[in-house]
Amino acid sequence: MGLKRNVSLSTALGYKGQGPYLTFILHRIGGSALFVFFTVYILSLVGVQSMHTLMSNWLFQAFFLIFGLFHAINGLRITILDLWPRLIEHYRQAINIEWVIYVLICGFAIFVVVRNAMGA
Repeated sequence: MGLKRNVSLSTALGYKGQGPYLTFILHRIGGSALFVFFTVYILSLVGVQSMHTLMSNWLFQAFFLIFGLFHAINGLRITILDLWPRLIEHYRQAINIEWVIYVLICGFAIFVVVRNAMGA
């Protein structure tokens, strides 16, 4: 016997879970993006020329860098909170710290990708 979950699409889209829900969704998107990235990477290594061309596109690199970095940093936050359960009560502050670290690292990484794309 399962739970009744009759939730309409409009109700689900209107959920205001704020930071924790946003990190949950972005973590899942990041994991999916990494799966796509590694699939393209392996096909590129095998010798599929179109995948190699895609891998060298700076927009492709920037997109997967944004989601891959978020997935990694959010995973570190989850790991830290799992290893030290006393910190769970500070999970909102941990999410805020995660966002600051993410914006700094991702900003620098995107700057480097765009600078290299422009030929500097």
